[in-house]
Amino acid sequence: MNQKELKSAREGWQRLCLTVQKCTARADETPAVKIARIERLRSNYAEFVKYYFPHYCQKPDGGVSESAPFHIKAANKLLKTPQGIFVFQWARGHAKSTHMDIMIPLWLMAQKQRQINVMVLVGKSQDSADILLGDIQAELQFNQRYISDYGQQYNAGDWSDGRFVTAQGVAFFALGRGQSPRGVRYRENRPDYIVVDDLDDDELCRNPSRVNEMTDWVKEALYGTFGSKGGRFVMVGNLISKTSVLANIAASKGVFLSKVNITDKNGDPSWPSAWSKERIKALQDFMSYRSFQKEYMNNPIAGGAVFKAEWIRYKTVFKWKDYDRIVAYCDPSFKATDKSDFKAVKVWGKKGTELHCLKAFCRQCTVGELVRWFYDLHESAVRQSVIIDYYIEANMLQDLLLDEFALEGEKRGFQLPIRADKRKKPDKFSRIENVSALWERGFVYYDVKQKDDTDFQAALEQTLCFEKGMRGHDDAPDADEGAIFILQKDARIKGFRPEVGFRQTPENSY
Repeated sequence: MNQKELKSAREGWQRLCLTVQKCTARADETPAVKIARIERLRSNYAEFVKYYFPHYCQKPDGGVSESAPFHIKAANKLLKTPQGIFVFQWARGHAKSTHMDIMIPLWLMAQKQRQINVMVLVGKSQDSADILLGDIQAELQFNQRYISDYGQQYNAGDWSDGRFVTAQGVAFFALGRGQSPRGVRYRENRPDYIVVDDLDDDELCRNPSRVNEMTDWVKEALYGTFGSKGGRFVMVGNLISKTSVLANIAASKGVFLSKVNITDKNGDPSWPSAWSKERIKALQDFMSYRSFQKEYMNNPIAGGAVFKAEWIRYKTVFKWKDYDRIVAYCDPSFKATDKSDFKAVKVWGKKGTELHCLKAFCRQCTVGELVRWFYDLHESAVRQSVIIDYYIEANMLQDLLLDEFALEGEKRGFQLPIRADKRKKPDKFSRIENVSALWERGFVYYDVKQKDDTDFQAALEQTLCFEKGMRGHDDAPDADEGAIFILQKDARIKGFRPEVGFRQTPENSY
């Protein structure tokens, strides 16, 4: 970094040091109480974090952010496993660097038998690695509680030079991506804790050859710095691309993988003391579906793999009553009671050879909300003398779903005429990929008036993100395919014109 950047970084580091010093004032306690407390904290990572790092645990509202179960599990795994390769694939904002670069190393150092002699911290660049190294130096030099319990720590060196050493002879080094780590050691000790922090970025991941080159560097030059005793090799990051160093290392033989998304399988926050459901919902509402999946769900989706953005065409559509036929197709997701799953309804109209997407419902919601929207759509259509054919996948007509439709119908005084699509469907990817040709050939249009509608945007995002083997949501394109298949089938049947002829009689026939 240049002099200006170095000055700014050093000023930031000095502010951090003051914060650490201020927040870690020691309370008076007897020697016996102190010894008992130290022993307890050595075996209890969550309490260790709360006691020594209150400045990291303090929330803006005055509350305390507790260590999540996955933080504790990771710390205990590393404590019990002196040699191994570990990948911690955690969502953004889940304290990957804080735990792996600072708290866990200091916990390992605090054990009766010290677990770290030489630590190497690797970042995207030398500058970023130096700054990360500065965070742990600030703790060792100014954390009054840690110093009181384990003695004076800092001895010599400086994070801005990429290295420093403690009074007990523990050495710390910083390296940038791709730099030579050969010969890194302190006295007779070779590295025994290497942490690779957020090595990937978007630019690197766009170049598969560079990703492979960097993967080789990690496996050969970097991992090779361990001596005969080996050590803990830790890699942290969120999965921003399937073509990434993190993905390659995670897929390697013998690697322990910990994967944490911002929400669990039930849609609840994985770290509830730090992330509320409201905050997560705000992120989802603001970010695109693809961006949220990439940054917070470890699910990078290659946009345009099947549907290209240039194939999305808008126009002013016809009045609904002027269409040859309109179909509303529902994909309510497999788990009817799960609010975390998307539920989709797509309304398509056919006019001649054109197919128009007229309306969309695409939300993470309850079955009740989906059913109410369906009934509202039908009542609106009746008022305008519009006929809509309603379909839902036959295997989705579960008892709970039918009950919800029946209950809503009783309230409104009529039952929605919804039909089960009993088609035996082939592979989902093949079905949707086949129908994408209609987009490419210019037969598909979207209602321009719906362009800014939230449901419309969510459904379109799912369509553009659709790819083979995707782990994200594909309810909207699945509903598109269902509706279009019915409309096209209807056209094929109507377009068939049988011809009547006369059978030629052979000359010698009687």
